[in-house]
Amino acid sequence: MRRFLVLGFLALYVLAQPANAQTATVGAKKGTVFKDCGTCPEMIVVPKGLYIMGFGGKNRHGPPRRLTVENDFAIGRFEIKFNEWFACVSEKGCRHKPDDHKWGMIGRPVINVTWAQAKNYTRWLSRKTGQNYRLPSEAEWEYVARGGTTTQFWWGDTPGQKMANCRDCESRKCCSAKDYSCCSHGTKPVGSFPANPFGVHDTAGNVFEWTEDCWNHDHTDRPKDASARREGDCTNRVIRGGSFYYFNKVARSYYRAKNPPGVKSYWLGFRVVRELN
Repeated sequence: MRRFLVLGFLALYVLAQPANAQTATVGAKKGTVFKDCGTCPEMIVVPKGLYIMGFGGKNRHGPPRRLTVENDFAIGRFEIKFNEWFACVSEKGCRHKPDDHKWGMIGRPVINVTWAQAKNYTRWLSRKTGQNYRLPSEAEWEYVARGGTTTQFWWGDTPGQKMANCRDCESRKCCSAKDYSCCSHGTKPVGSFPANPFGVHDTAGNVFEWTEDCWNHDHTDRPKDASARREGDCTNRVIRGGSFYYFNKVARSYYRAKNPPGVKSYWLGFRVVRELN
């Protein structure tokens, strides 16, 4: 009964959204926020630029590489939410009805979706809007997560307080300052923490996010632009951002992890990129 009522609320929410929405094209100002339709995710324009991807030396996060992001693009201000996912379901663009792990759906990032299901959502958005939506490349994702900074997190080199949802980010209720095993456990509504300098929320913690890329052991020989790496170990895909489940080191802007594309999790979601035509 509970799940029926939640899904019913989401369906009413979807139907109540306006048919028209502001959109954006080439030349849109940095930080412009828009939606291509009433039930589409809220996007924000990110400027082209240069940055140093990675950290350290001979490990999965390095070696650091100077990359060029050649074009402005738009990315979701937030991780895709349950109501946005169920808009796709209601229009028969998606079939999967992901479990909310009994944490609630309203305002929370969609979880328990595979890489292919996330890709399918971007195809539905593209058909619906006539725009080119896709998953971010790993390089685009880190560029956005850094927000023009060079520190371990976009706000600095320490986890700080109330900046992210992770196991030891001091943002959750715990029974002991030294024992994180009994912390409150789960996702938080998107936008619960400050936006980074590009105006994007939750790139650190909350849920890991799928990217387009096949897994490669490190950044050696990666392209000098921000394109996705479609060669390598494609039985695993790169995920970024950390989550509520993991400690703060996993939420650092450069931190890389992998996940089989057919395996979903309660700590894994996604956000989308839209090219500016």
